[in-house]
Amino acid sequence: MMYACTAFGGPQVHIAMMIKTFAHKRKDVTEEELMEYNAFCQILPGPSSSQTVFLIAYRRGGVPLALLTLLIWILPATILMAAFSFLLLYLDARQLQNQLFSFVQPMSLGFIVYAAIKMMKKTVNHPATWCIMLGSIAATVFIKSPWVFPCLIVASGIISNFSDKRIPGENPAHFKVNWNILWIFFGIFALAGILSEWARLNHWEHRRVFNLFENFYRFGSIVFGGGQALIPMMLYQFVTRRQTEWLSKSQLLTGYGMLQAVPGPVFSICTFVGGIAMSQFGPLWQIIGCLTATIGIFLPSTLLLLFLFPLYQNLKNYVVIFRSIEGINAAIVGIVWASGIVLFKSTIEMEMTTLVVAGLTFSILYFTKIPAPFVVLGWLLLGWATHQ
Repeated sequence: MMYACTAFGGPQVHIAMMIKTFAHKRKDVTEEELMEYNAFCQILPGPSSSQTVFLIAYRRGGVPLALLTLLIWILPATILMAAFSFLLLYLDARQLQNQLFSFVQPMSLGFIVYAAIKMMKKTVNHPATWCIMLGSIAATVFIKSPWVFPCLIVASGIISNFSDKRIPGENPAHFKVNWNILWIFFGIFALAGILSEWARLNHWEHRRVFNLFENFYRFGSIVFGGGQALIPMMLYQFVTRRQTEWLSKSQLLTGYGMLQAVPGPVFSICTFVGGIAMSQFGPLWQIIGCLTATIGIFLPSTLLLLFLFPLYQNLKNYVVIFRSIEGINAAIVGIVWASGIVLFKSTIEMEMTTLVVAGLTFSILYFTKIPAPFVVLGWLLLGWATHQ
């Protein structure tokens, strides 16, 4: 819960906190396993940070612990975003960012540099991986498309297959694949679409709930590139599309601004959108809208993860997949470095403060044993104190 309440900054910062918290401090997984899990989640649709947290818990205690951990992970963010959907008329999101969260962006830069350096030590160790990392940095910075992430992962896996360095063991473990989960995934997808269309054609009184679930379940099934890729999809679906024009552009962008001041998964913006979409029907239906959107966006990626991860564990025992991991990990390091470059460019107007805060954050993480959540809390308190 401490991690969930202090994980600001998006997926690249989350991976830095995971390395510090779950690999170095708690030793729930090794750093190599954590990077492998993160690389695997990058090629799936849905929230990669949430999926990685899920896999850490899955390794320790199976499906029950993984589901409980996922719930704890998304709870603080979704509760806050649901509350923001009620407080939208009374809350100045920009003022909140400029006060309590004024050091969050430069702090995030320090986390990103820490993660990139720690990951580089493990994965970027010969010319091929250096080329993959540098190419991933360039592609991520200059190509403005969410599809760049899965494309980089696939391309890096193919390139690293030209190496004969890594060969799987002779007696690999075999994992049971539950094919029923795949049928459940497609069954819900089909049922959601049928009910949504049926509700629309028959003019059900609260048909919007069915429409919401179908929209967010579809988003969670196909979106690559993290929460940022959701914004244009929701802009079209809920703002500009005449049949489902349920919120204004300013409301959506205000929600995205509020998201910067919330720890946890970026996908929690869907909770806010679901609440706003149902707000005209009263507080109870607004809460139902928040729950519907949250379940709709996180359910498909969880089902896909439960089905595909055991399948991946079996497939990686083959030479082609096993060798791919080296290149994929190098690409992930490049993506992390690129996110740091983009973040620094967005805070360039406060360059000196950015460098000082980022440098101090990196030094604390790298040279001390202070837990990552306490580093975040320290900067939050300092931001609040300097604006009193």
